[in-house]
Amino acid sequence: MIGFLRRNRTPVLLFVLTLASTFVAGGLKRGEGGRLILSLEEGMSYSVPVILILLGHEMGHYLMSRRYGIRATLPFFLPFPFSPFGTLGAVIRMKSSIPSRRALFDVGVAGPLVSFVLSVPAIVIGLKLSHVIPASEVGPEANRLGTPLLFTLVQGWVLGEVPDSSDVLLHPLGFAGWAGLFVTALNLLPVGQLDGGHITYALFGRRSRLVYVIAIAVMAFITIFYYPGWMILLVLFVLFGLRHPAPLDDGTPLDGKRRILGAMMLVILFLSFTPAPLPEVADELRQLF
Repeated sequence: MIGFLRRNRTPVLLFVLTLASTFVAGGLKRGEGGRLILSLEEGMSYSVPVILILLGHEMGHYLMSRRYGIRATLPFFLPFPFSPFGTLGAVIRMKSSIPSRRALFDVGVAGPLVSFVLSVPAIVIGLKLSHVIPASEVGPEANRLGTPLLFTLVQGWVLGEVPDSSDVLLHPLGFAGWAGLFVTALNLLPVGQLDGGHITYALFGRRSRLVYVIAIAVMAFITIFYYPGWMILLVLFVLFGLRHPAPLDDGTPLDGKRRILGAMMLVILFLSFTPAPLPEVADELRQLF
């Protein structure tokens, strides 16, 4: 154990810092008189599941990389001690070439598939622990969340129809599940070096550039006309989203099972993506401009 910690000091330190930052993001509340308090129960109810979802996502990539003999680092968690998430996610770095389109597909699909599978039960249990309250009782510090289609369907199944005059006081576990869907959808966008970009290249090879262009155009439309909160991400997509290195074996196509799984990941993207994840961000940007 001591040898492992010495060899992986940076990933371990970042993991601990991210555990702390997500705990603060989930547990910091305003009590009576506007005084800030840190709730142990709420902090842990958010921090532990969101860390497990992120860890599952990156370990999916890591273990699949090891299966194909691809050298990869352990996950590097990115702490961000501010609301609402407390983290910027996690990444792994691959240190060797991808041997084939099959390996590229399997490595790319493993992460979002695991995070999706972990997010769904977190949403179900979190909604069961949530409460429907009058909209007038929702505090100004509460985060307004855009609801992906899957979240809306699960909410209707668990809580039934929520009247327009009411709102859902989401349990921290439910918010962790929502964040897991957000991470899954973001990574599945079919652009460049994202997981969705890997999957797209594995499916279509060099023709995937057309898919990247269409995806960036759609994101540009959403950003300009609906949700300016995507602006920084859109700039990164334009700068880097059209490039994808080819695997060593770029000629052997995928088998039918992987093509079906690729179509399933497109469905998961559709179910998980929300054009305006944090509506208050769009409101603030519109006031600025």
